[in-house]
Amino acid sequence: MGSESDLKIAEKAVNVLKEFGVEFEVRVASAHRTPELVEEIVKNSKADVFIAIAGLAAHLPGVIASLTTKPVIAVPVDAKINGLDALLSAVQMPPGIPVATVGIDRGENAAILALEILALKDENIAKKLAEYREKMKKKVYTSDEKVKEMFK
Repeated sequence: MGSESDLKIAEKAVNVLKEFGVEFEVRVASAHRTPELVEEIVKNSKADVFIAIAGLAAHLPGVIASLTTKPVIAVPVDAKINGLDALLSAVQMPPGIPVATVGIDRGENAAILALEILALKDENIAKKLAEYREKMKKKVYTSDEKVKEMFK
């Protein structure tokens, strides 16, 4: 996270990762105020995927991507102008330094995308993702039946 104020978005990702039993580490490091800490974290990390949560100028995802060839997923945060500033900062990366970007405040989607990347080499995660999708599907069918009954 770029700052502790991003914690509620990080918690969305953490909850999903915990549900899947995947190891993770949550840190606070600012691309602008503590670039040396960002570099230290990235260079010493054993992570296969990075999730970078940041608002405003949201340079954290790009800085992380500049320091590694591992996948980086940006979560723009709605801190000002409805999060559009952070969204545009995350998606407008220069050629050769890509950052995957999920929707504004969508920490849970960042975790799912990270899990999908990890699932390419981990059958257990792939199986859990399939089960997760099936649960979501069943929830929609249940909601559909409930609503149909309400308006008979």
